[in-house]
Amino acid sequence: MRAILDWLYRASGAAAAFFLVAICVVVLLQVGANLIDALIKVFGGEPIGLVIPSYAEFAGFFLAASSFLALAYTLRAGAHIRVELVLQRFGTRARRAAEIWCVAVSAAVSVYFTWYTVGLVLESIEFGDLSPGIVPVPLWIPQTAMAVGLAVLAIALLDELVSLLRGGAPRYVQTGTPSAAEHE
Repeated sequence: MRAILDWLYRASGAAAAFFLVAICVVVLLQVGANLIDALIKVFGGEPIGLVIPSYAEFAGFFLAASSFLALAYTLRAGAHIRVELVLQRFGTRARRAAEIWCVAVSAAVSVYFTWYTVGLVLESIEFGDLSPGIVPVPLWIPQTAMAVGLAVLAIALLDELVSLLRGGAPRYVQTGTPSAAEHE
């Protein structure tokens, strides 16, 4: 089971990276189109108005997909921002209880938002919602990336909660972060 979950987190991170590259490609294509128009104008021609239809909208969709799909991978890599001003003052038992509480609340919130987002996707499918850009995109497509990213985050948080409840150390703590044992 561990291998499957770790693969899921890595796959989600890889999908997030793919969408970051997609943003870069779409923006570079539009910049290239603008450059071609500018060169035509410099050489006395009439710009032809090259444009990648709805490129800004696609870049936004790709950004949302990348952001949500990266959540679980980022959690597992210990790269989420954690404010330890309070936790660093706790002893081992209090810190462990606080870690469990924080992960449990985070998991509950993630499950709630996943549920809500899946409902949003289903509504978009039911009503045939389309994006308002030049290229009408069914909204369930970018919303699905959000829902998948939230679902994988919820799974990662529940995985972390089970691990903590079994006595394991928090896997999301970066190696440079002081451990609970150092604060006894």
